[in-house]
Amino acid sequence: MIFKIIFTWWNKFTFGTFLKTLFFGKYVGSDKLGNKYYKSKKNERWVIYSNNIEATKISSDWYLWIHHTIDNLPNNKEEKYTWQKKHLENQTGTNNSHRPVKINKNNKNKKYETWK
Repeated sequence: MIFKIIFTWWNKFTFGTFLKTLFFGKYVGSDKLGNKYYKSKKNERWVIYSNNIEATKISSDWYLWIHHTIDNLPNNKEEKYTWQKKHLENQTGTNNSHRPVKINKNNKNKKYETWK
């Protein structure tokens, strides 16, 4: 376990991030996925992911905060508009990923002609 923390960066955090969080980090909040957000006295902001590191696991509210677009901490209890969708992480490689419609060569509804 200790070697996994020291030598790999894709499992939650590295040893350097652990030390930075321990000595300089102030816990400011977490999101619905379990990611924890920290801030230093120099206003540096970072996240420690709950599982594997994947940037798309940060919701849009926390994304704005971590990139210094907003200063107020996101409130998970704020109501969203009905047209806003629930945040999803990157779906590439899963059954929910986008699959384009296959075009048949004999399709009469083509809007273009292929070169010969």
